[in-house]
Amino acid sequence: MPSFFLALLAAAAATLGGREAVRVARLSARLGPALGLLVASWIACIVACALAAWLGAGLAAQLFPEAQAMLVAIVLLLAGLELALLGPGRAPREPTRSFGAILLVLGMAQITGAAGFLVFALAASTGTPALAAAGGALGSAAVLTAAWSIGPGWEARLPLKPLRYTIAGLLIVAALVTGLDARGILG
Repeated sequence: MPSFFLALLAAAAATLGGREAVRVARLSARLGPALGLLVASWIACIVACALAAWLGAGLAAQLFPEAQAMLVAIVLLLAGLELALLGPGRAPREPTRSFGAILLVLGMAQITGAAGFLVFALAASTGTPALAAAGGALGSAAVLTAAWSIGPGWEARLPLKPLRYTIAGLLIVAALVTGLDARGILG
């Protein structure tokens, strides 16, 4: 059960600081709080987290324990760098109203974003991919639901840039500690 709660908290924090929440808030502001956007957000989170957990557990099963720890360190580093280097980008001028297009964009952003990387790492390190996927999907979807409901006020109400850099820094430190521990340098 700890992997569920850890994935829930980690994915929520990563989504809060990431680009996906800003994208959903901007779409909600432009399209109105359409229920289709909310449903697409939840489906994207569920599918992306399930895929990330399945890939993480499958790859970790083929590695020695030391290599598993290095894999987790690399994935944590990638998640931190993704948050630190990739900002939300420009708002769409004419966003699509296509459910499929929104689902595809949000799903790809979720699987290649920090939340997807964290679910991958947790599934690889804990050996409980179903719990990591469920926690990650719930955490990410909860943040996207908040972004959907707040809409245009999302960027104005939250200090997104400092939040993003803080979470990125924590992930990079966790990657360094995990990597040094895997190499036997810390203990």
